Amino acid sequence: MKLMQISQKLRALDGIKNAAAIMATEANLAMLKEAGLIRDIPDSASANDLIVAVEALSVDKGNEAIQSLDSLLMPGELAAVSDITYKSIEAASQALPGANIAVVSVPGEYAKLEVAKAIEKGLHTFLFSDNITIEEEIELKERARERGLLVMGPGCGTAIINGTGLGFANVLNKGPVGVIAAAGTGMQEVTCLISNLGSGITHAIGVGGRDLSEEVGGITTLQAVKMLDNDQNTDVLLLVSKPPSDNVAAKVLEALRETGKPAVICFLGSDLKSDDRNIYSASTLDEAAARAVQLSRKSTRKPKINSPNNWKKLLQESVKSLNPGQKYLRGLYSGGTLCYEAQQVLGPILGDVYSNAPLDKALKLRDSSRSERNSCVDLGEEEFTVGRPHPMIDATLRSERLLSEASKSSVGVILFDIVLGYVASPDPAGDLLPAILEARKHAKKKGRSLVFVAHVCGTGDDPQVLGEQEEKLRNHGVLVFPTNAMASRASGLITSREEM
Repeated sequence: MKLMQISQKLRALDGIKNAAAIMATEANLAMLKEAGLIRDIPDSASANDLIVAVEALSVDKGNEAIQSLDSLLMPGELAAVSDITYKSIEAASQALPGANIAVVSVPGEYAKLEVAKAIEKGLHTFLFSDNITIEEEIELKERARERGLLVMGPGCGTAIINGTGLGFANVLNKGPVGVIAAAGTGMQEVTCLISNLGSGITHAIGVGGRDLSEEVGGITTLQAVKMLDNDQNTDVLLLVSKPPSDNVAAKVLEALRETGKPAVICFLGSDLKSDDRNIYSASTLDEAAARAVQLSRKSTRKPKINSPNNWKKLLQESVKSLNPGQKYLRGLYSGGTLCYEAQQVLGPILGDVYSNAPLDKALKLRDSSRSERNSCVDLGEEEFTVGRPHPMIDATLRSERLLSEASKSSVGVILFDIVLGYVASPDPAGDLLPAILEARKHAKKKGRSLVFVAHVCGTGDDPQVLGEQEEKLRNHGVLVFPTNAMASRASGLITSREEM
């Protein structure tokens, strides 16, 4: 994540066209060569080396960027906090005997060894790395389970353990809801909504996107259920995932039933329901969050998530602004789960919604760089992020795609998410606004108008401040909704010209 941020800062320098700061693994070096950032791969390069490649408008600009590396790699304020560096998990665990979690973020081919070391040291693991085979995942999780440890991942983007955020985490209230999620931004959405509704969480445990598959069998999920069951501060359980396998779903429901605690399940894209009176099903993330808060308060009514004032009027005005030929919607997402939920919400309104990560495999885009009819694209997928920062960190790719989609005469509505929290851009809304303004300007010259609809996932305590980010968008004519499901529904109604 640190290297992602450095790459972003290098690209932002005057006179720099492209830049990458990554470890010199074989795959990364091949990617740099394909991207034109290096001509030849050095014979001396090893996976433990950091390679920085810069494409500049001039030699002087390139040299200036390289000279700035020292300050980027070790900012002064960080150096003042600690100058202690541990070169291995063994050294760190010896120096920090009270630690019980290791964060592993190394190239996938090296991750298995590091996780195995953490398990041997009796540490839970937050495994940010991906590109780990499913066989390796099963082996590591079974080994950890034997020792009563969790392997959160692979590809685990966020978790919050006893108030401490890991990865792309938000600043949340503490409270009685324990969350288990096989979905990164799905976890962020429900936990932020729970916090914004005045409740809070005990722990939010990420399990990795494959944990509920038939092959993995829900190893970490089932462990997490037991841990939250034994946690006296957790009164309600909330589980978020894309559709699990039927066999694993049955095991998870039985485990939830055995806790005796009320639970909410949100299997996006699935119609799976429980006949247990203590287990509630939710079809969207905001419904799941509201239900969890209701159960934690032992209330007979779900708390209401308020829509924007005069939202119907805003939608009607948006419909009137579009030309008859502007028939299509384009969703441009940084959050994979949010993209998935958007498709689920939009389908009943618009019919087929195409995607590079579709609900229905028949609706997979033939080319992820080219949208078709109504489309929602997850720009955080690996096909877009190899060699460049995630769109939560760097808005460059999404800005370019936004301008491209907005230039098409058949497009009327552009739907997008903004995700706040640690590691994310300091001003994600501000990063996208230049592209939005440019797109509007171009459309106006062509006699068209454009409607932008957004949801900001975050809290008022996040570094970027939820209210400030929302207001920045509203001040520039973006329709902002408090949940992703609401934003998706509103954009679908505008596109379809349905009666409000």
